[in-house]
Amino acid sequence: MPDRAGVDAVKARVAQLVAAYPPATTPPEEFWAAQYDAGLAWVQFPEGLGGLGLDPRLQMPVDEALRAAGAPSNVLRNFMGVGMAGPTINAWACADLKHRLLRPLFSCEEIWCQLFSEPGAGSDVANLSTMAVRDGDDWVVNGQKVWTTLAHIARWGLLLARTDPDAPKHAGLSYFIVDMTAPGVEVRPLRQITGDAEFNEVFFTDVRIPDAHRLGEVGQGWQVAVTTLMNERLALSGLTMTKRGSGPISNAVRLWRETGRSDPALRDALLQTWIETEVIRLTATRAKASLERGTPGPENSTTKLAMALNQQRIWELCMQLAGPSALLIDSYEMTQPTLMGGDGGALDDSDDAEITYCYLVSRGTSIGGGTTDVMRNILGERVLGLPGEPRVDKESSWRLSPR
Repeated sequence: MPDRAGVDAVKARVAQLVAAYPPATTPPEEFWAAQYDAGLAWVQFPEGLGGLGLDPRLQMPVDEALRAAGAPSNVLRNFMGVGMAGPTINAWACADLKHRLLRPLFSCEEIWCQLFSEPGAGSDVANLSTMAVRDGDDWVVNGQKVWTTLAHIARWGLLLARTDPDAPKHAGLSYFIVDMTAPGVEVRPLRQITGDAEFNEVFFTDVRIPDAHRLGEVGQGWQVAVTTLMNERLALSGLTMTKRGSGPISNAVRLWRETGRSDPALRDALLQTWIETEVIRLTATRAKASLERGTPGPENSTTKLAMALNQQRIWELCMQLAGPSALLIDSYEMTQPTLMGGDGGALDDSDDAEITYCYLVSRGTSIGGGTTDVMRNILGERVLGLPGEPRVDKESSWRLSPR
């Protein structure tokens, strides 16, 4: 753990921040910008770029102090930006891009999206076929992405594209930051079972991206993408780090008390689910506390896997406790939300969440951010050291691979 002096120093900075910008009266965007300027966005980042150049484990006491002070959280407002784009930009971007992009990202002035998955490349994202062809100082992109969260409001996107179709699939990729308002970018909503269109499909037709917006070397896209994915799982696991008994499980406890259930089977299910939720919360807290470097490892797949299944069980239990009324929903009219999971969805940490909506949203938690099967493969191969699955196309040209 970080030394006490370090913890006290960052908590003193938090106290100065909330005194100068009272969370109750300061607009959220202004507060987040001030947090960035104070070096409390990502404490491990360099000074002037939202950080203080400190031990990344000091971010946890910062977050705890901010939460205790009633400070707003920007995670659901700009999850792809704060949780994924920020760390990737810090690790791979040039100085100019860092100074241009990081502050409006953290303040949520500019929303971000992730453009990895395609109709033919989901779990095997390295098999993607969106092409980027060099043309002078630009790259010209053509292709399609799918399941792109909040693309309809995003200013920037994290784009993985193929730049060498003759190389093996992992080696032929490059990573770009794309302007979602550029000519040739078309965003179409995908309506979900809730009626929301949080996800989108995105089409690229001769979209030009400056080479200066490339992260990493040409052909190094997979390594950059791994940075993004590992931080995504760390960010998802961080969503479980609320105080004890809060979050989705609080709704199950509330419903139990309201309905006056005496069913011993439901009581046992509630207790078991509460215990499981607390174990996951403590595991996520311990994992973040032990993070000694700025780059997370595959171990965060453990929390992501457990959290996804746990949230599905919580909302299923809530549906049982709510009874027949839980089968009703007010409207299926299509809306395009401005937060991940609509109003928070399965990640809603309020004590009076809309049960039916959250239940429906939770069906996707075992898919988004990597399916449960992908998580099990990662844990088996990279954490437990088990033999990998046969990958017959790993060394062959992508162009010759069956699709």
